[in-house]
Amino acid sequence: MVITFIEIFLLGIGAGIMGSMLGLGGGIIIVPALTILFGMSMRTAVAASTVSIIATSTGAAVAYLRDRLTNTRVAIWLEMGTALGALGGALIAGVINQRVLYIMFGLLLGYSTYNMFKARKQELPSGIVPDALSQKLRLGGSYYDKALGHRVDYQVTRTVPGLIIMIFSGAAAGLLGIGAGIFKVPAMDQVMGMPFKASTATSNFMIGVTAASGAVVYFARGDVQPLVAGPIVLGVLLGAIIGAKLMVRLRANLIRLCFIPLIAYTALTMIYRGVKWW
Repeated sequence: MVITFIEIFLLGIGAGIMGSMLGLGGGIIIVPALTILFGMSMRTAVAASTVSIIATSTGAAVAYLRDRLTNTRVAIWLEMGTALGALGGALIAGVINQRVLYIMFGLLLGYSTYNMFKARKQELPSGIVPDALSQKLRLGGSYYDKALGHRVDYQVTRTVPGLIIMIFSGAAAGLLGIGAGIFKVPAMDQVMGMPFKASTATSNFMIGVTAASGAVVYFARGDVQPLVAGPIVLGVLLGAIIGAKLMVRLRANLIRLCFIPLIAYTALTMIYRGVKWW
């Protein structure tokens, strides 16, 4: 039991580091590891992962907010779409063919992977012209990049398309049981023209809010097992703090290279599941 506790704790540290750096929450690592390596049920793994996402967001939020990497205005704007999508996904879960959804979202992620791979050497976006709504909401931001050694000022564009993508990401999270962060980061990075570091930091802030609502349901149903969630949360919290400190000191193109394999793996997995069930 003690050895298992330590192993889960170490798993949490690794997931926290990756989750805070990439804006994914760590669920993409925790759920497969708990089910495959530790033989736990999917409900227990997903419940522990959901609770751990709150820890990831909390652990990284302090550093990212202090360094002004998190764009709270963008987070609030996009969170409206995520919440609406999650509600819609819950309402239509019983009538939508999940096989089609897996393939559709898998192809969308595959396209995002391709675009992100093309921009793998890009450190900062250039030539971004803010749209009227972005200017009205003052969505642009700035932060000091410790890796580059200077302040980065940026603008946000395609505000409404970004919100629409968040609706789909919220629906995907609710329907397919995947973390919405896998959609949030590419949407802010590729569609809205935000710097990659600001995208991952803002995603971290948002996934904590989203996961908090889901955690209430898992606690009420009794799916959260203290001996599993406890070491996961402790490890993830520590890992998130470490990951946040690492992220601000790394160049964006290096972080992007870490993100590309995860999003490609998720895309292939989703397409495989959809095709397998035909």
